[in-house]
Amino acid sequence: MKDQNEVPVDNNTPAGNQPPPGNGASARPDGDGSQPQPPMLALSMEEYDALQKDLEQTRAKANEYFEGWQRERADFLNYKKRIDRDNAQMYQNALVSVLKKYMVIMDDLGRALKTAPSRGEGGHWAKGVELIRRKLCGLIEAEGIKQMDFAGKEMFDPMRHEAISHEDSPDHQSGQIIEVVQPGYMLGDRVIRPALVRVAR
Repeated sequence: MKDQNEVPVDNNTPAGNQPPPGNGASARPDGDGSQPQPPMLALSMEEYDALQKDLEQTRAKANEYFEGWQRERADFLNYKKRIDRDNAQMYQNALVSVLKKYMVIMDDLGRALKTAPSRGEGGHWAKGVELIRRKLCGLIEAEGIKQMDFAGKEMFDPMRHEAISHEDSPDHQSGQIIEVVQPGYMLGDRVIRPALVRVAR
């Protein structure tokens, strides 16, 4: 005699596919095929307002940190630029200090060449001196230093010239340069050495 609570077994169904014991119903997803969703958490208005306030405070703090980072980054970039500029200025000052000594040698060679013979043994010697002077000029110009140009009839400029005398000259207006005694040099817009000049009174 069969037990009335026994679930009938289909002999044609594999053992692993038999329905579980119990009430005969198996666990199935919802009718639309999706998994069951957890229940939503209900908040009171006080709790909602508190969360909203915390969110706003967090956003404000994040903006404060971001703005602080931007300021620090800008300060660092300005500091780096200032250090680079100071280092470049220090290098330029050291370079100018050394090259000024070469300028004195060039001045002496230039004065010597003005009275050098153009022929014979002395002429060959003068050509050698001129070659040395040109090499010194090339060395200085390679560092960006240029000799001041003098086109003649130029007016005296206290920012670029240094007057060693003021003389009467019928061929020049008052304030015009009569002669450049010693050339001046510039590095970009910066006067490295002013030109020594004679100025018409």
